[in-house]
Amino acid sequence: MRYGFTTGSCAAAAAKAAAYMLLTGKEKKTITIDTPKGIPYKVEVEEIIRQESTVSCAVRKDGGDDPDMTTGALIFACVSFSDETPEENRITIDGGQGVGRVTKRGLDQPVGSAAINHVPREMIEKEVTEVCRLTDYRGSLRVEISVPDGERLAEKTFNPRLGITGGISILGTTGIVEPMSSQALLDTIRVELNVKKEEGYRVAAVTPGNYGQAFMKNVYGYDLDRSVKCSNFIGDAIDMAAEAGFTAMLLTGHIGKLVKLSGGIMNTHSKEGDCRMELMAAAGIRAGISAATAGKILDCVTTEEALRILEANGKQEKTMDILLEKICFYLNKRAAGRLRIECILYSNEFGELAKSDGAEELLQIIKETGEKE
Repeated sequence: MRYGFTTGSCAAAAAKAAAYMLLTGKEKKTITIDTPKGIPYKVEVEEIIRQESTVSCAVRKDGGDDPDMTTGALIFACVSFSDETPEENRITIDGGQGVGRVTKRGLDQPVGSAAINHVPREMIEKEVTEVCRLTDYRGSLRVEISVPDGERLAEKTFNPRLGITGGISILGTTGIVEPMSSQALLDTIRVELNVKKEEGYRVAAVTPGNYGQAFMKNVYGYDLDRSVKCSNFIGDAIDMAAEAGFTAMLLTGHIGKLVKLSGGIMNTHSKEGDCRMELMAAAGIRAGISAATAGKILDCVTTEEALRILEANGKQEKTMDILLEKICFYLNKRAAGRLRIECILYSNEFGELAKSDGAEELLQIIKETGEKE
């Protein structure tokens, strides 16, 4: 599959081209930069506007074969002469239209700064500095990155949830977009956990997704949307919560995802392993179901269907208690004493299926912390 280039690479390329045109007076139709990954990025320069003390141009984002919603967006850089003395800050980098602003602590940049992460900033500074060196320019320059369509695009990202307002983030650690990479999602989980920690939370509320949102609101008065979404990466989320310094973690989730944890599967994506029915049947047998009933469960397609069979045989509650015990065993094994973990297990049809002894206590702490914000 074809790899693409990050918004950070686009911003650095546009900034280099604009700086070159400003300092040489010559138009530049293509530009090449080196990405942190070591892969050169050669791209066409678009929307060139040249003035005496300012040059603006754009690079079109290419996400390769990755399903990236920013693909096709124009990433602009406007480079202008600055009054800053070289000793103070030779190259000033800021965000303009369509680039978000940070409003919460715990993100890559301080509150109030443009959401241009540190690696893209380093890339921009490196490329513009190279142009200054080639042209023997010793003064200061101001670089403003903008994305005209950024505010609309940001509505489809995690930015509003993370506390980044007004546009997208300029991101990238390698400069390359790897097709179908899970790294972007893992990075988002880490960022969300760091934001929660900076907001004063001692307990990390984690859920694979919003399945069961109505149940959590009705039963516990808690909005699952306030939890960190870990998707399939439950094991990684535990590691990240421990690294962030949380003292405890509350995992709430649908039986369809969390049943896999009872078999020690910490990445619940189907490509990593799918033993849902086998695990439910095994727990059911321990709870006292017959071999014939276990066979029916093994033939089920969904966990909800398997729950109905357990309910009809009067073994749902005991089976869920057995599953929860195994889930907690493997969660705590992964945590390895670094933090306390509690769990709430539910289904859409039957509501709460099981919860660990300290789950409600942690949920109360999470709710109280949220009320203090």
